[in-house]
Amino acid sequence: MQQNLHPKIQNLVLIGGGHSHAIVLKMFGAKALSGVRLTLITADAHTPYSGMLPGHIAGFYSYDECHIDLQNLAKFAQAQLHIDQVVGLDLENNQVLCANGLAVDFDLLSIDIGSIPAKISVSGAAEYAIAAKPISQLLQHWYQLVEDVTKNPQESISIAIVGGGAGGVELSLAMMAKLQQILHQHQQPSTNLEIHLCQRTGELMPSYDQSVRRLMQQVLTRKGIKLHLGEAVCQIAPKIARGPRELFALKCESGLTVDCHQIFWVTQASAPEWLKAAGLGTDAQGFILVDDRLRSLTHPNIFAAGDIATMVNHPLPKAGVFAVRQGKPLFENLQRYLLGKSLKPYKPQKEYLSLIGTGDKKAICASQQRFAIATRGALTIPPHKLLWHWKDWIDRSFMERFQKIL
Repeated sequence: MQQNLHPKIQNLVLIGGGHSHAIVLKMFGAKALSGVRLTLITADAHTPYSGMLPGHIAGFYSYDECHIDLQNLAKFAQAQLHIDQVVGLDLENNQVLCANGLAVDFDLLSIDIGSIPAKISVSGAAEYAIAAKPISQLLQHWYQLVEDVTKNPQESISIAIVGGGAGGVELSLAMMAKLQQILHQHQQPSTNLEIHLCQRTGELMPSYDQSVRRLMQQVLTRKGIKLHLGEAVCQIAPKIARGPRELFALKCESGLTVDCHQIFWVTQASAPEWLKAAGLGTDAQGFILVDDRLRSLTHPNIFAAGDIATMVNHPLPKAGVFAVRQGKPLFENLQRYLLGKSLKPYKPQKEYLSLIGTGDKKAICASQQRFAIATRGALTIPPHKLLWHWKDWIDRSFMERFQKIL
């Protein structure tokens, strides 16, 4: 009998260039699988590393230092690259539907697209607030703000950040560090800048231990960030501009109103609607339900990792550290699936180390000394420059894995 000289090619499609998929691509580049056509679909050609993003906003890292070049990574992995926005899935025909009309066939699909902030329920938020994700959009607004303050340092500026989780806390500290540095360079008083942080609950960073919450509240207060705890934002409305900048009124359910020139929205995460609309099994927030093998509960040829996935047996916070750690087990199970082998379970550790940057000791000093805190479970170490150096070394080491591939 004549042998089949052209065995079927299996199409593995990755949606999103998140941390897990970056690792998967790197590992496929180092250990290619014959008979597999690899495709990456991503809305952005560069993906930010969450561990260094606050440092980039603070001015500690350049854009290239904290972004993974997905074009280079796809080339290394011999993957076809489509820079496009996914808008749907056709699960009957196993196709990924893209905004520009492209339909990409898949035999095996993996999704790592992160999350988006939930803000639809607040009047005016969609029109006037700047969402923390997609990060590329956040950075565009941030660069414009930095340019504006640099050109007009004598003008007072008020910024509001809605959401007092780890993301909102780090963002407020990073923005304070950068903008105060600009004011100092132009010999303008630090009182020209106000940063407001609004948190619906009575405490910051509710998913962290009490010791971290208490310490970070002290750090924020010491740096002059105005905290509004227990304040639920219910409306954002434009006001008559005073000076060259547009002014908004941020209103809370308590009656508190804060006037500000820009509002950044860093609230609880949500998922794009097309995942649930496609028929994938999701949780109440729309995140893909996966088992211990990172495989969809409803579709065995679909995997998910990072923020977009909810492990039913291991509820995890939406944090980049888990997306990084899921990269290797995701790669191994994708390969095992393609080879017809049994999948291996992944069990995330219950406690994990967090190193959180706290900005400069004094944002206006000429030689910036950078500090970070360390926390794991109930153990918390106060801000120290050695912790920043440790964090910096970890983050740079992670990025080097992708910057030295070609």
